[in-house]
Amino acid sequence: MTVHNIKSEAEFAEAKADGSLMIVDAYATWCGPCKVIAPKLVEYSETDHKDVRFYKVDVDEVPEVAKQLGIRAMPTFILFKDGAEVETIVGANPKAIEAALAKHKA
Repeated sequence: MTVHNIKSEAEFAEAKADGSLMIVDAYATWCGPCKVIAPKLVEYSETDHKDVRFYKVDVDEVPEVAKQLGIRAMPTFILFKDGAEVETIVGANPKAIEAALAKHKA
């Protein structure tokens, strides 16, 4: 698996419509903590969480999606299951991300 880049509202809607567990990383290119956590998401997508779909959205490139998600700080990670938001994690917190992924995979 890999981390896919969301480039439009339509792509975001399509990703949510799939229904399986997904995590969206709302980030900015100028955000230091975003750069630090990014490799960890790639690692998660390639190891223990291959059954989860990983996405990222640049809040400056796709502000419509950032607004729709209610992003106020970066990085923010939002988990969706069956198209509905199930958990939000604000900040670069690998342990919280891992715990949320494990909780919602069950």
